[in-house]
Formats: sequence, C-alpha cells, structure tokens
Amino acid sequence: MIKAVLFDLDGTLLPMNQDEFVKLYMGLMAKKMSGYGYDPELIVKAIWSGTDAMYKNNGNTTNEEVFWEEFGKYFDRDVRADEPVFEDFYNNEFAGAKQACGYNEKAKRLVETAKGTGCKVVLATNPIFPPVATRKRIMWAGISEDDFGFVTTYDNSHFSKPNKEYYKEIIAKLGVKPQECLMIGNDVTEDMVAKNLGMEVFLVTDYLINKEDEDISQYPNGSLEEAIEYVKTIAK
Repeated sequence: MIKAVLFDLDGTLLPMNQDEFVKLYMGLMAKKMSGYGYDPELIVKAIWSGTDAMYKNNGNTTNEEVFWEEFGKYFDRDVRADEPVFEDFYNNEFAGAKQACGYNEKAKRLVETAKGTGCKVVLATNPIFPPVATRKRIMWAGISEDDFGFVTTYDNSHFSKPNKEYYKEIIAKLGVKPQECLMIGNDVTEDMVAKNLGMEVFLVTDYLINKEDEDISQYPNGSLEEAIEYVKTIAK
C-alpha cells in the first residue's frame, strides 16, 4: 500500500528546457554578482564546482555547507557575508530564467490527485538550490509550497540525486518503508534509481531525460495525464 508520493520538479511538474534554463540562470547570476565585485566567469565556475560538490556529498554535513565551502575556495572574501545578495537575486533577477520554463495545468491536478489519496506528498527535487529558489520554481509550476508536506532543499538534505542515500533520507523522515512510496519523475538516472530501493516509480515522458539511453519500458511511464490516472490506482 502506497503511503507517500514523491515528485520531482524540473521537467516533471515544471516543464523545462534544461539547457536553456541553466544558460539563463548562470548568465543572470553572473551579471548580478559582477555588480558586487565578483568576476562573472569565475562565479559561474565556482557555482558549477559547488554544485558538483553537492552531488558528491557523503552525508557528513548538509548540501548547503558543502556548497558554500567549495564556492568560497574561488574568492578571497567572506562569500557567506553576501548571502543576502544571493537571496535578493533569487527573489528578483532569477525570474528571468522562467523564460526557459513552461506551464502545464495537469501538474497541479497531479499533485492534488496524490493529496486526495490521503498519502503524504513530498517534493523530491534535487536539493542543490536554496529554499527561495525552489519556492520560486514551485510557483512557476502553478503549485503552492503548502501542497507538500516536505520539500527537499540544500539546507535540509545531506545527499543529492542519483545517490540512493538521498531517497533513504526522505524515507527516514517520513517514517515509511520504501515499498510504501511512489516516486514520479522525468529523469531515468536521477528519479528511477528509487526503484532499486524497492520504491514504486512512474516515469513522466513529457520532458524525458534519458542520458544512458535505457529501455524505459521497464518502468511504468507516460504523460502527466497518464501519471494522474496512475496515481488514482494507488487509492484503490
């Protein structure tokens, strides 16, 4: 019996051209921070390095701490003193990256369908962003943060996808067994790995990411509309 439904965000609930999004995001960030004495090219390099560090996080500390420690290596200054500036970026200029995203009203219907089953509902987006950035992307998808009982962000997570420990951490917080969870996502590598823990999965193919060119027929899969119908079956 399914007791918790986990959702990926980017490319699943939020339609997205990932390459275009990253290009816009990095460009906007570099432009913003150049006004505060940061070299534009170096800040992009530092963000990528910090992101890579979060992907490799071994769980000894949060992704937030790992990111800032790595990011700070690139600058001869107290980068964390500038956190309010970064926060301001996400509250303002970050909106420009929305151009690379779409909107699908079925996303909210899907989340509401999951809530209607009585299951716990989690936004299991890769926790490499601060809460404010995740909150904004949730809004772009036409969904409320309040729709989720738990949202993974870089400050409350010690691992990242596709590390199976990321999913184990969520399961532990929910107090459920892997077999009682359903993970819904669009990335074969990052989201479908949950199946290896014993979780049920559904692969959303609208904005499919399949870097390893896996045979996706091994997973229940389909569009957001089909995902809605699939979620309805777990209540039966």
